[in-house]
Amino acid sequence: MKKEIAFSLLMGAITAGGFASETDGIFTYKVGNFEVSMLVETQREGNAGILIGVDEAFLRQYIPESGFMHSTNTFLIKTPKQNILVDTGFGGAVFDKMKKLGVEPDNVDAVLLTHMHGDHIGGLQKDGKALFSKAKIYVSSKDREYFTKTNVNAGAVAALAPYGSRVVTFEPGEFGARIRDLLPGIKPIAAYGHTPGHTVFLVEDGRGKLLIAGDFLHVALVQFPAPDVSASYDVDPKLAAAARRQIMDYAAKNKIPVGGMHVVYPAVGNVEAAGNGFKFAPLN
Repeated sequence: MKKEIAFSLLMGAITAGGFASETDGIFTYKVGNFEVSMLVETQREGNAGILIGVDEAFLRQYIPESGFMHSTNTFLIKTPKQNILVDTGFGGAVFDKMKKLGVEPDNVDAVLLTHMHGDHIGGLQKDGKALFSKAKIYVSSKDREYFTKTNVNAGAVAALAPYGSRVVTFEPGEFGARIRDLLPGIKPIAAYGHTPGHTVFLVEDGRGKLLIAGDFLHVALVQFPAPDVSASYDVDPKLAAAARRQIMDYAAKNKIPVGGMHVVYPAVGNVEAAGNGFKFAPLN
């Protein structure tokens, strides 16, 4: 089973390797009448050293000697009425990929933030100027409080500053509860632990569904089959592990595809229970 999981995830990395053509690094998935495109901003060799409480013998069960790839992704949601970006990455290749899909920064109506780490908000501003001139920025109240007041991060403060009153805070709902749409067809769900306000977004239109799960994991080869293993980036590792297991369990039981910001191309796939963990099958 462990080799099967590793093989399916590695094949995703192989598919994405190099981004030789213009369309590489973009994977589009239909959710009803919505068009959701995963955009790879960066890809590099992964580092399992960020995982907490595991040794080399444990890691060798899941990670091949050749290593593995790590990706930083964003998601662009094109609805009949709006262009919505989920996270901005560092603010590099994501802009070029958006343009290939016919969307300029000025055409983005909303930016939804899963959380406020630098690799998710780095594209909001440059030199104090908002890079999305018309967009509202949506961030959970707990993350905004934590990164701009409780544990002040200069990058987070700078990212939001140019948007002023266009920054909208919200309270995400709970898995399984009735949740009001944040935007039409998009529900925010609490997945606290990675950060105090880490949020995942359930995209629904018609019978189509997709769970954009942010940083629910960082080393897919390990954390799908062993979801209780957390990373050093997690503000609350124990809570992050509980949220990760809850996300995977919810997706598996409800047969909802999951997309992740640190899963290799296509970064979207189906989750199934497997022993005490889960396995991930990337979509074609």
